[in-house]
Amino acid sequence: MVTQNSRSTHASPATEPDTSTDKPDKPDHSTIAGLPVAVFAAGFVLVVVAALTDTLPPPMVTGFAVAMTLGGLLMWLGNLVPVLRDFGLSVMLCILVPAALAHGGLVPTSVVDTIATFTGDFGFIDFFVIAIVAGSILGMPRKLLLQAGPRLVVPLLGCITLTLFIVGGLGAITGFGFREGLFYVAAPTMAGGLGIGAVPMSDLYAGEFGGDPSGYMGMLMSAVVLANTVCILIAGIFNGVGKRKRLFVGFNGNGQLLRVRGNASELALPKSPARADFTAIGQGVLIACLLLVAGVLLNGLVPDVDELAWSILLAAVVKIFGLLPKRIEDAAASWNGLATSIWLPMLLVCVSLSYISIDDVLAALADPLFLALTVGSVVCSALLAGLLGWLAKLNFVEASITPGLAMADSGGSGDVAMLSAAERIHLMPFAQFATRIGGMVTLLLVTLLVPVF
Repeated sequence: MVTQNSRSTHASPATEPDTSTDKPDKPDHSTIAGLPVAVFAAGFVLVVVAALTDTLPPPMVTGFAVAMTLGGLLMWLGNLVPVLRDFGLSVMLCILVPAALAHGGLVPTSVVDTIATFTGDFGFIDFFVIAIVAGSILGMPRKLLLQAGPRLVVPLLGCITLTLFIVGGLGAITGFGFREGLFYVAAPTMAGGLGIGAVPMSDLYAGEFGGDPSGYMGMLMSAVVLANTVCILIAGIFNGVGKRKRLFVGFNGNGQLLRVRGNASELALPKSPARADFTAIGQGVLIACLLLVAGVLLNGLVPDVDELAWSILLAAVVKIFGLLPKRIEDAAASWNGLATSIWLPMLLVCVSLSYISIDDVLAALADPLFLALTVGSVVCSALLAGLLGWLAKLNFVEASITPGLAMADSGGSGDVAMLSAAERIHLMPFAQFATRIGGMVTLLLVTLLVPVF
């Protein structure tokens, strides 16, 4: 953090903060989800009894009650384990345990259905993501947005193109097949989720290669699910290693994207405010929702551009041209801070119960070659994005995470889980940019390549 009393306010392109000797923050084990352990335990038992007796209230209340208690407990348990908590253990528990419990029949089907309704039909995931996007963009320095945004294009396009052909080549060498490695593994992995990846690709392949789209969906969805899990693991590894090692100059930016000369206060991502008044939070909610409404309207006019991509572009325009007063920008940042500090474990549980299929994960693990190529796709994307980003004056870890891992995870929910494991949720706008724009680029490339092969 730079203060007025600092001797220098300029960051050298050849230096970065050395935090290799810093001790990771120790979480507070005396509370769970902000409540005393005894109070939380009583509430958790109450929710369990209501779930088992099928007497839970409507989806909105149930979504908050079930997901906040289960997410709070799993996050607390993960933070009890030294070392592993710095490598994303808490996030992995929140992502995998609820899905595993549901798979084993330990979570009532009615509860799973209610959480899925709350997450999808009620739009909680969109509500959360737009809070992060709006608050992060409007709260970041204008100069950072102008310098970091264009620099992401190089690693974004590079990691997509090279990963597709490298994995295709690995498929040819191993006997899996060049076309199979490119179209069935790398392509869905790099398309940023199902909506712009597995679903349209299955229709495309059926039209070109023959058969029914459903015949392709199994492998495509398995690649997406498995790649998303690998992204979360690698993000946690990056975070843990970054806290302990400084492998080379520009390796770890500790959450800061840029590695360029300039005034530090103009290029650093600000920390979320510790507190805010009710009026500011209300203003932040309204601004975030209005940006999403505008994005949906523009998507209706230009359907080829995703509604959230429109919202990101609009937020960037508002920030660059200073269309809102500073206090309103700060209000959006305050709403972002509340959402990330209170609801993040809850959202991870919602994602786990709504989108993670243990059957799909097990099916993907059953084929060692498919498993190896999927893991290879994620590793290629992360390393290539990190290297190309480093050459473009971004920090290696941050560039590997976004756009590298953001391209290979499962989209909006995957970005949340992956950035949580990396402890860099404030990079959400850049991750979403990579997911939405990069997904469209991947689909375009695949559309052009399918007739050739």
